[in-house]
Amino acid sequence: MSAAAVVALAGVVGTQAIGPAFAAAAPMSNVREAVHFDVSTLQQPENITLEPNGDAVVTFTGARQVARVTRAGAVTILATLPAPATGAGRTSGIVRADDGSLFVNYNAPGLTGVWRIGPHGGTPTQFVALPDVKAPNGLALDRFGDNLYLTDSTVGAVWRVSLRTRTASLWSQAPELVPPAGIAFGSNGIKVHNGSVWVSNTGAGTLLRIPITRHGAAGTLTTAAQGLTFIDDFTFTGFGDTVLAAGNGVNQVYIVFPNGTHQTVLTAADGLTSPTSIAVRGSTVYVASAAYANRIDPNLLLAKLG
Repeated sequence: MSAAAVVALAGVVGTQAIGPAFAAAAPMSNVREAVHFDVSTLQQPENITLEPNGDAVVTFTGARQVARVTRAGAVTILATLPAPATGAGRTSGIVRADDGSLFVNYNAPGLTGVWRIGPHGGTPTQFVALPDVKAPNGLALDRFGDNLYLTDSTVGAVWRVSLRTRTASLWSQAPELVPPAGIAFGSNGIKVHNGSVWVSNTGAGTLLRIPITRHGAAGTLTTAAQGLTFIDDFTFTGFGDTVLAAGNGVNQVYIVFPNGTHQTVLTAADGLTSPTSIAVRGSTVYVASAAYANRIDPNLLLAKLG
């Protein structure tokens, strides 16, 4: 999400009250800013995926880059997406396939699509062009269906990309995915979990669930949670349908329970600054902050989930 969008959305949405607290909610502990990125070179992490050894791979959106970040703080640029002939390019969602390949969304004039980067980095190649997608954002991998799912944020849609045929199709454009009037971002973060595609709507502050039918079509959408101000990307904790979600413009991380209630578990006091995305490996939580609003201290925060 761009800095301009963060500021604009703040004026429209405002800060909503956090839902009822759960005394038994899983707390965060051992919170630390593990890596500080260089904002002067546009190292502002938009999305995150994890490697088997616990290293993180992030997209630096304005720099058009994909980078590996070790838990010790070393940052290595794995690839830079090609510059468009005119205008700017922005990387966004990223996932890691089982063979180590990285798939990344790229939005740039004439180059918009899903791009592939080899397991060891190198020159990216376009996996599938997406000329009809206005603003590709979140990206999710369905290992069972051999598909990628991605959000188009300004339109409010979910697209599906077949890894077998390298073709893309519009999968859902349910009204609940569309951004509210006057707000730029609707469908944003996306994950595949328990036979459904889960999507955040940033402008509406909702977490949505769309079942994948036996024929692969989009089933009936339901709202899993609401009141999640500025929700960006999110991840599942490993405890059923419990979610950790980034509240970008309010510098918060929410824990969202299966019954739809939620509470804040991290704030700016912990080092968050425009948190964009979250990953979990075991009990370790990774939170990427892009510092879109103030351009101060983009970072990768680590914590323990109790």
